Amino acid sequence: MIPSFQTTFAVPLSCESCIKDVSTSLYKLNGINKVDADLKQQLVSVEGTAAPSAIVAAIQETGRDAILRGSGKADSAAVCILETHSSKVNDHVRGLVRMVQVSANLTIIDLTLRGVSPGTYHATVRESGNISDGPASTGGIWDALQAKKDGRPSRGIFGTVEVGKSGLGTVFLDRPIQIWEMIGRSIVVTKVNDGKKLDKEDPDTLVGVIARSAGVWDNDKTVCSCSGKTVWEERKEQVDKGML
Repeated sequence: MIPSFQTTFAVPLSCESCIKDVSTSLYKLNGINKVDADLKQQLVSVEGTAAPSAIVAAIQETGRDAILRGSGKADSAAVCILETHSSKVNDHVRGLVRMVQVSANLTIIDLTLRGVSPGTYHATVRESGNISDGPASTGGIWDALQAKKDGRPSRGIFGTVEVGKSGLGTVFLDRPIQIWEMIGRSIVVTKVNDGKKLDKEDPDTLVGVIARSAGVWDNDKTVCSCSGKTVWEERKEQVDKGML
């Protein structure tokens, strides 16, 4: 059973009716224990076991957008933006992986793909974070050799995600790993079974580097210090690029 964890989201809220609409939509999800909203700060805090991507989708159903601002405790969350290195496509961003460590040896993985062809995709953590040559430079599956010696499944094998005709696929998994073990490594998501050569020109083979993400109350940024843009301006740009 997955332990309950907390996530915070920036949501445009103008009145108490907005809060009621968002809360009502969220409580329809399985695994939602508690919803709190701060009208002044434009934040919604959610406690439970629901996937962050499902929470964002539920908020969007009310006609509002949502930006994940933090998950779990400090130093317990990570994110990986999945991109194709194919020169055949314009929009390279095609997926996102959010990871939150919810106990001493358990991490949940929320993986979403968009804009890829239908089929079964395999997600694995790789030994290296070198994506200079796409999937070819990421090395083997993390923990695979040690797992083989120990006679157990590799912790670097996350599992599969099914993508339908719409090009959208999501999966919510949990694995016996810690966040710090994965930071700086890469994730490869592909239709190709392990053992076969991965081609960076394949638009459906995606790679990304795992980076540390903000804890539940660690991110209070409203304006980017680099660009001067608000989080919502940044959000629009990322959505236009295919970000989820």
